[in-house]
Amino acid sequence: MKEQYKSLYEKFGLNVVYYRKGKKLTQLQLVELVERSHISAIEQGKVGVSFDVVFKLYEVLEITPKELFDFRD
Repeated sequence: MKEQYKSLYEKFGLNVVYYRKGKKLTQLQLVELVERSHISAIEQGKVGVSFDVVFKLYEVLEITPKELFDFRD
């Protein structure tokens, strides 16, 4: 991950946390639904994600892509 994008990864991760909690899902439940073991690292902005993961996240969380990328300050 490029250092210049770190804050964007962190904001993306915070959105994942926000919508996961809104669905009343634990990290483990989201891991099972998205079929990715690194949800914690995604939520902390420590790793990038593929479009496959992005697509699955907004499908599972029942949100739009815009909501997933609409970062709050």
